Amino acid sequence: MRALAWDGDKLALSSSHHVPRADDRMAVVKVNLAGICSTDLQIFKGYMGFRGVPGHEFVGTVSDGPESLLGKRVVGEINFGCGQCEACRRDLNRHCPNRSVMGILNAAGAFAEYVAVPAANLHLVPDKVSDEEAVFTEPLAAAFEILEQVQIDPGDQVLVLGDGKLGNLCAQVLRLTGATVTALGKHEDKLKLIKRAGVRTILLTDWTPRLFDIVVEATGSPSGLELALGAVRPRGTLILKSTIAGKHEISLAPIVINEITVIGSRCGLFAPALEGLEEKSVSVAPLIEKIYPLIDGTEAVEHATRQGARKILLRP
Repeated sequence: MRALAWDGDKLALSSSHHVPRADDRMAVVKVNLAGICSTDLQIFKGYMGFRGVPGHEFVGTVSDGPESLLGKRVVGEINFGCGQCEACRRDLNRHCPNRSVMGILNAAGAFAEYVAVPAANLHLVPDKVSDEEAVFTEPLAAAFEILEQVQIDPGDQVLVLGDGKLGNLCAQVLRLTGATVTALGKHEDKLKLIKRAGVRTILLTDWTPRLFDIVVEATGSPSGLELALGAVRPRGTLILKSTIAGKHEISLAPIVINEITVIGSRCGLFAPALEGLEEKSVSVAPLIEKIYPLIDGTEAVEHATRQGARKILLRP
């Protein structure tokens, strides 16, 4: 099969990859669409030291595996837990110390014609949800994860830093709580997309520092943390969504002085995300800028790195 492979130095298309095989645990999914996300771009900068086929946002059709799933359209959770450790027994396989992570850690990803996924990780896509919408399930689940971790009430003042794909999704999800949500970003066109969803937006050049009850850092940049930390009111909450290859160099004294609660937030449950897509309470289609065929995958990744680029998808 054809797949894009990262060797630590360059990304290249190869036709020599073996089609994965199903077993008593793993199903094989024919990839319909795959999304390029900020974490993939960080991998190409050295994040996690990953080598192999990247990509973890996908929608596809089960081609081999349990009979109940054959021919079904699915999306899949990206953390492959061992199923035996304490974390897995607590239904926290995304924190399994022995896990592999699709396209990120010791597991081939979805920038390919086929990908192997534990059958237990697969979720059926509702008929009302298109492939172009379903491919956003994984990042949308990450946005909904905030609501699993933090109680957000109507009237809370919430700031989302970052106007990219994840920042957009976080702002839309947080708006559903009735909180007053503001998105701060660098790009007028991206902020316009967020504003359509009923979220107040501020261009970074117009930013006048003020304090919020909850700040979500989703810029994907090292500088975002410092800006976020300066926007949290005393005893407020800072939620970190960015994963970057670089290191943060910042004083943590304000966290102690202002008694700020800092929460790391990563992957989330797929059910709320699929429900949001089916009910159209979250809009994702406007985020798509272009769909490339897999054979033009290196060009697609280059496009995704351009400043201001929206969502770039691959169609095997």
